[in-house]
Amino acid sequence: MLDLRKLSLEAQLTALLDGEVSPEQRHELEQRLASDENARRLHEKLRHGADFGRRRLDDVLKEPVPLALVRSIKSTQPPKTPIAQRATRPQVKLAPSGPQALAAALILFALGCGIGYFAGTAPDADEIATTTSTSAPANTSDWLGDVTAYQRLLIRQPRHLVEVPASQAEEISSWLTTAIGVPFRVPDLSAKAWTFQGARVILGDNRPVGQLVYSNTDGDIISICFRKDAQPPETDDFKETIRDEIGLVTWHNAGTSYVLAGPSSEAALGQLAMEIATAI
Repeated sequence: MLDLRKLSLEAQLTALLDGEVSPEQRHELEQRLASDENARRLHEKLRHGADFGRRRLDDVLKEPVPLALVRSIKSTQPPKTPIAQRATRPQVKLAPSGPQALAAALILFALGCGIGYFAGTAPDADEIATTTSTSAPANTSDWLGDVTAYQRLLIRQPRHLVEVPASQAEEISSWLTTAIGVPFRVPDLSAKAWTFQGARVILGDNRPVGQLVYSNTDGDIISICFRKDAQPPETDDFKETIRDEIGLVTWHNAGTSYVLAGPSSEAALGQLAMEIATAI
């Protein structure tokens, strides 16, 4: 194990945080932290930087996978014939000398120290979020999470899809128009093999949302959700996203926001949304 005494204090504390020290070295560093205020301050910055990096990585891993990427993966066909193995090259064993290994270790310690130090001096993500929330009003227009949750519920309970069945078309029209405050027509998607099952009223961001439910012979379910919006978005373009393996296509028209929710593997979801927009 490297002699930490030959390294800078930042490198020693970084090794301590990474668990790359012996019990004796840990004891020695902890004693120094107990008696050296500057060392404690530097240790706190490095620890803060490591925590900040982990949180940022977790945020990146939680971001939804692009819809186009999922469809590309699912539509890729395996090769029909096995790929011939390439001739293997003779393996070359690298055996660094003692000084080379020591130099490489010192470089890695220095890099880790620099990254940790600069990350530690950066503002905390919670502080940034607090500053943003105090300087700008909260965005309450994101209702896609609720639509996704209801769509997932429909998939799990296919025998209880709607509140009012499709056979009561007049009641659906008057009921949703009154409850949502938006005039609409039930799109006929039978040419696309989707059968209208009926309607529900759900909540999206604590506001009433109309939901028209369709199914096909494969047991797949799609739903058209719409609500009245006082403030229109900056653009009326169709946008596709994926949340929890559910594909969402959103658009806006004449003071109303729409979402088509369905299986993320449905390649024609975007085209279907465009046809619905002209029929609803």
